[in-house]
Amino acid sequence: MSSCWTFRLKRRRALSRVSPSWIFTSANENHPLTYNSSSIIAHTRSKSRVLPCDLRAALMPARMSESFILQTYPFREADLVVSFFTRDQGKLRGVARRARRPKSSFGSGLERLSHATVSYYQKENRELVSLNSCELVHSQFALASSYESSVALDYLAELSEQLLPANEANERHFRLLGAVLEYLRAGGDAWTAVTYFALWAVRLAGFLPDIHLREESRAIAQEMLVTPIAQLASRPWTKDTAADLRRALHRIIEEHIERRLRSAPILESL
Repeated sequence: MSSCWTFRLKRRRALSRVSPSWIFTSANENHPLTYNSSSIIAHTRSKSRVLPCDLRAALMPARMSESFILQTYPFREADLVVSFFTRDQGKLRGVARRARRPKSSFGSGLERLSHATVSYYQKENRELVSLNSCELVHSQFALASSYESSVALDYLAELSEQLLPANEANERHFRLLGAVLEYLRAGGDAWTAVTYFALWAVRLAGFLPDIHLREESRAIAQEMLVTPIAQLASRPWTKDTAADLRRALHRIIEEHIERRLRSAPILESL
């Protein structure tokens, strides 16, 4: 058998092991699933014989979910691990590749509590999803100029991160978070926002007990439980307003999650 014929036979066997023939017979050379045969052959010579990552991503079904970004953590040299709360799938975690690079396609979409449409795909039996893109809907960047509002954002994000279970949709908590953020963007008081959010977050989580409060604080709590935050009665709010209610909610949450809230002491020190 000639050396030319031997090479052709090895080439055919290599292509048949990598992927179905339809991937390489597309009439459109610019199709995203059309690959150069020489690169495929070179890839099959490796020990792993794994499909290229962009081909694997193209073959996996992508999801698009309305989301709030809760937290991000550095990962490797240029990536981020992102915890995000989706409207339809609940709280998820995923990896945003090259998100820390200056010219990242994610832009400011991964900032804390950004309201965004996140595109991602998930492989079976994998805890982390892979983020493809993030289209910003509402940014909370303007609130960061106020230290008080910035700490309030940290508090909202931490409570959501700690109280929400993974992979469980929670439409009511999603609407609560959106309403409180909209209230803050409209110039609402930060102390009202954190008290309202903590009270409703505990109630939605199902562990709100009977709390012994001062008469004024009890009246405020009762109003909050039946009134949207934007329609609360106008009253002068300070750090001392319903302080016993807010601190009691802190203790209840910490007992439930069995850890200290990092943002609560900072909030109380304002």
